[in-house]
Amino acid sequence: MMKTPQDVLEQWKRAINNGDVETLLGLYDSQAILIPTFSNRLLNTPDKLRGYFEKLCSREELSIAIHEKTLIYQELQNQIFLLSGIYNWRFIVDGELLNFEAQFSYVIDISRPSPVLHHHSSQIPRML
Repeated sequence: MMKTPQDVLEQWKRAINNGDVETLLGLYDSQAILIPTFSNRLLNTPDKLRGYFEKLCSREELSIAIHEKTLIYQELQNQIFLLSGIYNWRFIVDGELLNFEAQFSYVIDISRPSPVLHHHSSQIPRML
């Protein structure tokens, strides 16, 4: 069990940066919903999450950096938190290392062994 929402986010980031699909999947509750950065589908089963993360983690030079100054932690109830912020994805596409800035939010319950209940991530749109 993770002790803080920061622990969950740090473990998630490490798992992405290490391409560790099993650790990633272990963070998501069996009924979690993921609205992913790089898919137009809602993922709401462990098999769908596995397929997404296996494909994502197979990307060459995959890494993610969290913009620490953007992080917002809100306690909704005892041990249930909303985390929001901005991160930057990097990986190779067609031989070129590209960056994808995205905004994210998580609902996590740190009392659970698999604390992520909901995760939404979307690329930041161009400004009007």
